[in-house]
Amino acid sequence: MTPDMSGTPPDDGSLHEQAVETPTLGPTVPKSPRLSRNPSFSGSSSYQEDWDPFPPLDRLTVLDILDNFTLSHQLEKLQKGISAQTEKVRKSRQAFGNRSRMARERMVDEWRRRVPSAEEQLERYRKRMRASVEKLGARWNDTKAISLREKISFIFGVMNIFVSGYLIGGYAEWFHLWYTGQVLYFMPIRFYTYHKRGYHYFLADLCYFVNFLLILSIWAFPSSKRLFTAVYCLAYGNNAVAIIMWRNSLVFHSFDKVTSLFIHIMPCATLHCIVHLVDPALQAKRFPAIWTIKNSPPGSATAYANVLSMLAWSTIPYAFWQLCYYFFISVRRREKIAAGRPTSFTWLRRSYSKIWIGKIVLALPEPLQEPAFMLIQYIYAVLTMLPCPLWFFSRWASAAFLLLVFAWSVYNGSTYYIDVFGNRFQKELEAMKAEVAKWQNSSDGPAAGVQSPPLAPREDGTAAALAAAATPAAPGAMATTASPAAAAARSSLADAISGKALDDRGTSGFAAVDNIPLLNDERPAAVIATGADMDVGARDVARERKTGSGSGSAGQSLS
Repeated sequence: MTPDMSGTPPDDGSLHEQAVETPTLGPTVPKSPRLSRNPSFSGSSSYQEDWDPFPPLDRLTVLDILDNFTLSHQLEKLQKGISAQTEKVRKSRQAFGNRSRMARERMVDEWRRRVPSAEEQLERYRKRMRASVEKLGARWNDTKAISLREKISFIFGVMNIFVSGYLIGGYAEWFHLWYTGQVLYFMPIRFYTYHKRGYHYFLADLCYFVNFLLILSIWAFPSSKRLFTAVYCLAYGNNAVAIIMWRNSLVFHSFDKVTSLFIHIMPCATLHCIVHLVDPALQAKRFPAIWTIKNSPPGSATAYANVLSMLAWSTIPYAFWQLCYYFFISVRRREKIAAGRPTSFTWLRRSYSKIWIGKIVLALPEPLQEPAFMLIQYIYAVLTMLPCPLWFFSRWASAAFLLLVFAWSVYNGSTYYIDVFGNRFQKELEAMKAEVAKWQNSSDGPAAGVQSPPLAPREDGTAAALAAAATPAAPGAMATTASPAAAAARSSLADAISGKALDDRGTSGFAAVDNIPLLNDERPAAVIATGADMDVGARDVARERKTGSGSGSAGQSLS
């Protein structure tokens, strides 16, 4: 059945017959390169025969068709697919493992960076307690609760009252000089301090404008009757009653409070002196506007000492100030005010929010609140200026009014000294006692210590190892893991806090210091303000404590 290919090449008809002839089943070697199905056969007659894995249809045989359905071919394809999927899964697992390992390493590094060791925690506690004990010793042992600057402010505040009273009673003609000198002293300091603290919008309030107008009336325009009338009404009206509204207080050791009281009451005292206490001859020569108004007959063109004239001439500078304040502060600085910069309007809205008038203003829509406040402020100014003709013509009525507002400021100062200042020191003392009690309770035994929070989840062995490495030593193991220096520091710290030696409790008696919650640099404001974080290094400045009886140590206090 094997064709004989050794002879001459057959013609076209015999070639066709040979192509359709069935091959034998035995191993044969094709003698014609055109009958080979191997695409890599170099003797092929065309490019299609060399590179196409499938033969043309005219050369396709039954074996070519059956070859695609063989079991070995299907197994090979399945094995390749499984191998590809296995390789893909292996690469995915490897990538996931790398990411997990990197995340775990970052977590370990982060916790190691954040969590200090037991010795570092102990050193932090020692530093804080040392600073607190030194501060408490400075307060209690040396009685230096007030700084040198506050002492100087107290001295000058008392002397200011003394000198002012002496000038009013003996040399009233010199009082305007005393007032001018204090204005030149207080105002630059107030401008600097308020600008530094972010309160410089308060410098645009009416009280500063009134002091500026009074300086102009005394030194620049002493003959201006209209300017004097406006200044007198604003000083005795809105400016003086603001002592009650703004709760100004006579606190001698506070330079800020003394300055605020000076701004509101000294213009009234100066006007009282130059209107009622200065000799008429000197008044006619030095302050001609005042002398003319006082000696003008009723109904004349210069008789400004009546209610209508005073309200009219005082409204003009008041309206000028109010419009300037609204456009230059409320409008142009609206964004900064909304960001938290305080003004007189925001302060009054917060202070009187629970009073009926504050509730009325706050009940209005947001755009109408400030115009309503401006209207209420003007009505308040008009009401306070109505009795000004009485203060101008009656010396005793003016003196009584000054005495009333000054006594009110003294009452506010006494309230500050007794209620505010005393309670503040009492709160500091209570916070210090609570901190000491917490330390004493933590030193009573391992059970009393506050456990540190877990550092990381413990699903796997790596996280558990991390927590075990970062957590301070356990009470039972502290004696073996801590260094001798750390053990000595803990012992001295325990002596400073509990006031007694630890020989009756052993080394593990103060081992709860390792379980104290971890510290960070962001302490609560109360702890920073009170210094309620004592330490051991300054025991020599702390007084002896009396140890009370009982199971806890909260009853113990510093003598």
